[in-house]
Amino acid sequence: MRRSLRQTQRRTVDSSDTLPCRVLETDKTKATTRLRSSTPQKRTASRPRTRSDASNSDYSDDYQASDREPSKKRPKVAQRRKSGRKGGNPDIFQRIFAVDGAASDLNPCEPPRRIHGIDYHRPLLLDSRKGRAELLEWFNTVSSQRSMPWRKPWIDPREHTNDPALLRQKLECRAYEVWISEIMLQQTRVAVVIDYWNKWMEKWPTIHKLAAAEPDDVLAAWRGLGYYSRATRIHDAAKLICSDPAMKGLLPSAVDELVAKVPGVGRYTAGAVSAIVFGKASPMVDGNVLRVLSRQLGLLGNVKTDKSVIDLLWAAADSLVKAVAKDSDSSENPKAAEEQISSRPGRWGQALMELGSTVCTPKPNCEDCPISASCRAYGEGLQLASTRGLAPKDIHTDSNLGLPPDIEDSCSFCQPLQEIAQDDDDKDVEIALVPKASRGKAKPRIQRQATLSAFFMQSNKSKETTQSIPAEITPAGLATIVDHARKFPVKVVKKAVREQETLVCAIRRSDGRYLIHRRPQKGLLAGLWEFPSWIVPEEYENTTTSHERAAELYASAVLDPSLKTKSLVHPKLDFAGKLGSVPWLFSHLKLTMHVFLFELKCQDEELVSLPNADDRWSSSVEGESMGTGMRKCWELVREVNGD
Repeated sequence: MRRSLRQTQRRTVDSSDTLPCRVLETDKTKATTRLRSSTPQKRTASRPRTRSDASNSDYSDDYQASDREPSKKRPKVAQRRKSGRKGGNPDIFQRIFAVDGAASDLNPCEPPRRIHGIDYHRPLLLDSRKGRAELLEWFNTVSSQRSMPWRKPWIDPREHTNDPALLRQKLECRAYEVWISEIMLQQTRVAVVIDYWNKWMEKWPTIHKLAAAEPDDVLAAWRGLGYYSRATRIHDAAKLICSDPAMKGLLPSAVDELVAKVPGVGRYTAGAVSAIVFGKASPMVDGNVLRVLSRQLGLLGNVKTDKSVIDLLWAAADSLVKAVAKDSDSSENPKAAEEQISSRPGRWGQALMELGSTVCTPKPNCEDCPISASCRAYGEGLQLASTRGLAPKDIHTDSNLGLPPDIEDSCSFCQPLQEIAQDDDDKDVEIALVPKASRGKAKPRIQRQATLSAFFMQSNKSKETTQSIPAEITPAGLATIVDHARKFPVKVVKKAVREQETLVCAIRRSDGRYLIHRRPQKGLLAGLWEFPSWIVPEEYENTTTSHERAAELYASAVLDPSLKTKSLVHPKLDFAGKLGSVPWLFSHLKLTMHVFLFELKCQDEELVSLPNADDRWSSSVEGESMGTGMRKCWELVREVNGD
């Protein structure tokens, strides 16, 4: 049976942890996707609702999967792997990506078993200077198509040897521009960021001007980009960089130093600044690059949560950017070639990101890819199309598959797969994984790699089609290639978005000012202003009448906390009515905000000071730093009052 607000509040006399709060709340612990374990997860109890922020998850630089370290609370199976060869073993990485390593001339492995060794994941681009050059040439032709204002020519230190001060000034400005653009681009589309970046640079053209800005002005400039803690960290970092006696406004050039010294900067952003600005051979790996490299290496793994797979792809990116840096023409720039400092690392990193965001998308356009020849996923799909009679016989690659690898050298990074019907071409293809627990009890439909018998039973010749061999890849053949490439990397089933309701209380004084509350400095919508809001408990009675009563009691307690335990309405507070509801969707939360208006009948000198230090009266709500969802609530209030 549902409990009324009065019953709910009586329970809070003995436990202050369950008091209604003003802010949104999410579970502190996020569920970890367990793709390789059949062990059931324990249910995590929701923490008591307090006045603290809705979420303690701090969306850091780190918004990209490549920067975010996987949760330390990993399944036991994953923890056991740390001691095995799969947990980021540097010996394996050295074997696969060594500069003097054997060229990977292995033919594409044969779906669906995909029997292969770890050497199969050596990037073909690592042994093809021509392939690397083709990607850079492609980037040169498309780099300006999306008109990104932060893409500018590399600053060559050789051109400023006679004026070190000017060189420092230019590097300082360039590093600042790249840094801001990379933070803004996290979880945000390029088309949206362009306008924000231009306005930001117009307002604060240097890092020193940003450091001197007011926090509320910075949050206001960030309004609409989401993940507001990024803006706070940028501002804090700018002040630190400008006040640091060593940096003095210039971001460090080394990745390790950037990560260690600059708040909110992870290895992806650090790599971008190091490579694009300072020309160093530093890898830049965002979500797009993880997808591109997964297909280039033929690595069928989880690039979001599997640390061993992520580490392998980062190691591949590192080896590739170092190879690209050495491709510099020594006759043109001998010093740059020797020190491996040039525009090439930055252009290479941006080329991979551009490829991932425009061509090698979740549903790739393989026909227009400039490096499909080196793509393992493309090669496997091509072989599959050929065996089905959808591609020419002269590119049929399964005639010389060679001997299977030794069982000890077989790949332990890739997942087994089984195709699931795709209901919608616009949706990501799904992969069915074979639980580990089932392998010892019954014969699985798809083995992880292969049993010993499979190694001896594998045929060196694929089944030939009886259909006529086409002269070129048919449309159906290209579709086969694309469908196979879409399987890389493994798609993770998204957790259902949690739903929540809040009561938003707009309290208006007789003089026209409104009561606003500042959210905590960490977590969801960090540091932003809002109207006092109360999260509706799941067990609470979900009716209009109960919501109105709850809003009255909560607004009264905001003005006078002593009324909280008495369930009394403030004598000077009048309920004006419910204005409507505002739905708002966060990445992890579907929120419905019910907006209520209250009139506070008081004299000018009454209730000027408020009991909560995070509350104040605002005479200009329009100019306050509010989230987009709360600003929509303000629109409802403004329409009614004509403010």
